[in-house]
Amino acid sequence: MDFDVLWKKLYESRWPNHHRRKTKVDWLGRSREEQSEMTMDWQQIYWEKHLQNCLDEAAAIALIPSFDGYVGDIPVSESILNAIGYECPLGVSQCNFSKLSYHCHKFGAFARYLSLQNVLCSEEICSLLNNSRLKGLELWWIKSKEHVNGLCRLLRQNNETLKSIALSHCKLSSSLVDEICLSLLKKGLQTHGIKHFAIKSSRFSESNQTSSPRGIATFLASGRLLSSLTFSDDRLGPNDAGMVLTTLLDDSSRIVSLDLSENNITGWMTHFRCSSTVLSNPSLEIEKSLSLLSLLNLRACNLHGNDIKNLQNALFYMPKLETLDISDNPIEDQGIKNLVPVLVELSKRHSGIANLKVENCDLSSEGVDELLTGLSTLKRPLQSLSIRENDLGRPIGRSLGKFLGIGIQVLDIEEIGLGSNGFLEAVEEIRTDLNLVSINISNFAQ
Repeated sequence: MDFDVLWKKLYESRWPNHHRRKTKVDWLGRSREEQSEMTMDWQQIYWEKHLQNCLDEAAAIALIPSFDGYVGDIPVSESILNAIGYECPLGVSQCNFSKLSYHCHKFGAFARYLSLQNVLCSEEICSLLNNSRLKGLELWWIKSKEHVNGLCRLLRQNNETLKSIALSHCKLSSSLVDEICLSLLKKGLQTHGIKHFAIKSSRFSESNQTSSPRGIATFLASGRLLSSLTFSDDRLGPNDAGMVLTTLLDDSSRIVSLDLSENNITGWMTHFRCSSTVLSNPSLEIEKSLSLLSLLNLRACNLHGNDIKNLQNALFYMPKLETLDISDNPIEDQGIKNLVPVLVELSKRHSGIANLKVENCDLSSEGVDELLTGLSTLKRPLQSLSIRENDLGRPIGRSLGKFLGIGIQVLDIEEIGLGSNGFLEAVEEIRTDLNLVSINISNFAQ
């Protein structure tokens, strides 16, 4: 009998809307191979999900201002107990197995990926989860020294196995960030094994702070396995973003994904210059580069045309970049005119960009026409392009029709004001069979 199949069915019957585990996978950045059902231990997944439910319930109770006691003594609800066949005898108000502490000790060994609110970042929880071998942690609302002390102990407790860390809605001083970063270093070594690191919608709290905490630079320079890095909506400034890029470059990082979205980093590359030797010699091997970077997300970073001109230089240090998102930035036509030549040049030197998003960038039909013309000359056709939410109007119709014939697979032209006439003009320009798999033409008349 295949017990793994039975555990999977049990999991799906208890959590019918979560059997694909989407809620606890995306933020960890795990590869498709790691997510595949071929590698899943469903017994482990079942008890991990059960423990997460227990922890979530306990956090809701511990967050009540009047709560005063041990988190481990918080009772687990009858619905959760009944789901695993546990039931207190009649007349008994609480059994040992009805406490959170029992479930942590009993099922903590199954925990690999957990999400914890600040109230659960404590010395007590570290003791309750001392038999866990965590691979991923998602932390919420970390704001105090007490929270950080508990978190750091938990990180040190699992720093031989941890691969993914995500902090959301946190407010931390530089010293607390330094403590968190240092706790990730392996004992006796100045390196860590983290592959995926993210800080989202968080703040570095000193009012007079002019740069990001030094601990972050140390963390970046110490990570030989770091694959994905996210600083999204963290109120980073241009100096912070410049520090991240410079540190990664100086260390010749093997990072694959870099997300700096939703930060005001206009001017972040003014200090960055690509040497004339690099620009003029396509065969030159760059000594320091982000040689594996394939995704760069700069959405909503208040970038302007001159920022894109500076980005030109940086892109030469990203030879394998495939996906670039510069949406929601007021780059206007000048920004596009600055971007197109480097995309064409990179296509000649390397495989070139495959996916490009320039949504809501204050572009006109003239600028997008120049973009489409340039993209049509790429050595390898673009796989996907999004130019949605730019007021382009009917004039872009014919250019779009011609562009569809180059082999693009996914095109998003929602809300570009194309109109019926512009759409018909696009159709008239189609002369060959298309490779198109998906096209979004929602609200094309607007």
